[in-house]
Amino acid sequence: MIRSLSAAFGVLGAAGVGTLVYANRVELNRFTLRRAEVDVPGFDGQLRILHISDIHYVPGQWQKYDWLQKLATLKPDLVVNTGDNLSDRRAVREVLSALEPLMDLPGCFVPGSNDYYAPRLKNPLKYFTGPSTTHPAAKNLPTEELFDGFEAAGWANLTNAHTAATVAGLNLEFSGVDDPHLELDEFTGWSTTDPHLRIGVAHAPQQRVLNTFADAGADLVLSGHTHGGQVCLPSFTRGSGRALVTNCDLPTRHAKGLHTRHRPDGGRTHVHVSAGLGTSATAPVRLFCPPEATLLTVRGG
Repeated sequence: MIRSLSAAFGVLGAAGVGTLVYANRVELNRFTLRRAEVDVPGFDGQLRILHISDIHYVPGQWQKYDWLQKLATLKPDLVVNTGDNLSDRRAVREVLSALEPLMDLPGCFVPGSNDYYAPRLKNPLKYFTGPSTTHPAAKNLPTEELFDGFEAAGWANLTNAHTAATVAGLNLEFSGVDDPHLELDEFTGWSTTDPHLRIGVAHAPQQRVLNTFADAGADLVLSGHTHGGQVCLPSFTRGSGRALVTNCDLPTRHAKGLHTRHRPDGGRTHVHVSAGLGTSATAPVRLFCPPEATLLTVRGG
């Protein structure tokens, strides 16, 4: 009996190690392009948005670097970057180089906590006990250098800011917030009253922020932060894993992809949550949740 139990635990231990190796060596670099469509009633046109998020770049991640560069061949009308670009203070030059082809296109960005503070080593199991917090001794990242690079390329900084732009012949309104996960968000409204499309942008999809955008009449909200759950249970019917956590107050069923919210005016706000392209440098695993970017096509409904 003891021998049988020892053998069973040995098999389970080997399976656990094998899963960890797969999650770190294979899934972590299985970069995936998702495609999705959104129908917006009354919208007269078509807009192709490339949504990137949670790159968490560390110097020397050349597979990620090459994949990011190739995204420009999709020729989207607009690039939206929803934050957490860094996982190392030395990464700014490389991540800006990786994104350089995309920065030739119209774009906008908001920050996440890992654009401000470097991750710290901690017990990874704490990720499953509730939203993470920033350690008071966390080291600052070169935020200004990163943002200067984005802005020099013409990307709009939507950190608690709003702006309007004409993209692909469409009048677009953008309103963004600083990272809700750090409770730095402040909605500043819209610039004009009659755009073709209103787009809200935030890093963490906290419910209060999504509700604020919906109440203000946003047609579309883009966010990241959740990593799609990062370590998910397998799902053979949905084609992707089932999230166990979202690292915020968003329900796990909305950890990635599209969902809708009803607006006070009777309309709907579409929300897209990106599962992101990376992980914290201190927890480099993904399971049943490959890194991704999304090409989102917005059409008239």
